[in-house]
Amino acid sequence: MDSLKELFKIGCGPSSSHTMGPERAAKKFGKENENAHSFRVELYGSLAATGKGHLTDWIIEETLKPRKTEIVWMPEYVHPYHTNGMKFIALDENGNILNEWLVFSVGGGTIKDLSDAGSKTEEVYKLNKLDDIIKWCKENNKELWQYVEECEGKEIWNHLKDILDTMHNAVSEGIEKDGILPGKLKLQRRAKGFYDKIKGQHNYHVITKKIFAYALAVAEQNSSAGTIVTAPTCGAAGVIPGLLRAMREEHSLDEETCLKALAIGGLIGNLIKQNATISGAEAGCQAEIGAACSMASAMAAYILGGTLEQIEYAAEMGMEHHLGMTCDPVGGYVQIPCIERNAIVAVRSLNTADYALSTDGHHTISFDQVVITMKETGKDMCPSYKETSIGGLAKYYEQFLKD
Repeated sequence: MDSLKELFKIGCGPSSSHTMGPERAAKKFGKENENAHSFRVELYGSLAATGKGHLTDWIIEETLKPRKTEIVWMPEYVHPYHTNGMKFIALDENGNILNEWLVFSVGGGTIKDLSDAGSKTEEVYKLNKLDDIIKWCKENNKELWQYVEECEGKEIWNHLKDILDTMHNAVSEGIEKDGILPGKLKLQRRAKGFYDKIKGQHNYHVITKKIFAYALAVAEQNSSAGTIVTAPTCGAAGVIPGLLRAMREEHSLDEETCLKALAIGGLIGNLIKQNATISGAEAGCQAEIGAACSMASAMAAYILGGTLEQIEYAAEMGMEHHLGMTCDPVGGYVQIPCIERNAIVAVRSLNTADYALSTDGHHTISFDQVVITMKETGKDMCPSYKETSIGGLAKYYEQFLKD
């Protein structure tokens, strides 16, 4: 299992798969082909189907400037390795091919080519099941965050500090902005309005309203290509920072506690990435918002004093109750239903943690089992509901616009 540095990445939205991944690929290919006169980039499958709304063409063209880049949209072609495929082609001044590279954006901003498919890299984490990790913790009288430190080394805290600060900044910037989000949907920003209504209030509902405002702030920043953290993806980037910022304020948490909670959330996300997927194009929104809920629920359960069993239960429920959730972004934008979904799920994560702590932590379905179930559900899901914008909400809203 990879380092948390490969899960929590800092970058610009609106999509880890459709924006951050292509940007990383373009930078790599552009650097390796500095003598190219121009480029042609073929976008396949889901990457082509919703690339316009996700700014895929824009980020590739911007990254390869000043050389001209032609974008070829091929949504009908789905490569068997992964639906988010793209081929970079370097051309000379006469249009002759100098070099080409087939690469895939597999989720969370991670890119892989076919040479990675069978290769094995040294794993940072030797244990890839939560049951095994919990067993290790009990045998060594350790907590989950200590397992992260055991595998990553103390330097991981510097990375998580950068992640925490970036999340905090995304909230702070997002709650100060109003106006219309970019794109043809003309969607109004809501985070500032939500936040302004709770200033000076102190009652039972304040933390819920704060979570709404803070999660919206980050999701709106992501939608407008602001700087955010993949947690585990851009489309679900508002859940963890929204919940963590609110809990930090309401429970007067110190930075050390926040970092430990973030490490636990990251560990859960890493297990989902390792044993299933965090790609909406591969398994629908259950892989993005479901994973974020699982991560945030475990994080909150730790903050509230949960046992290992209660934290595991919270993580399991966070995913279980999102099984089968579709990814059907209207117009290909990471706005409807994505932005509201971040806010609702951030609050649900706290409720999930509360529920788990109301039990002794024992339950029937394990976290490891529900992760495998999510993977299988994603395979069975109709492609129309996996970030293609040709089914569900996207389908009917587009029909409404045409009518």
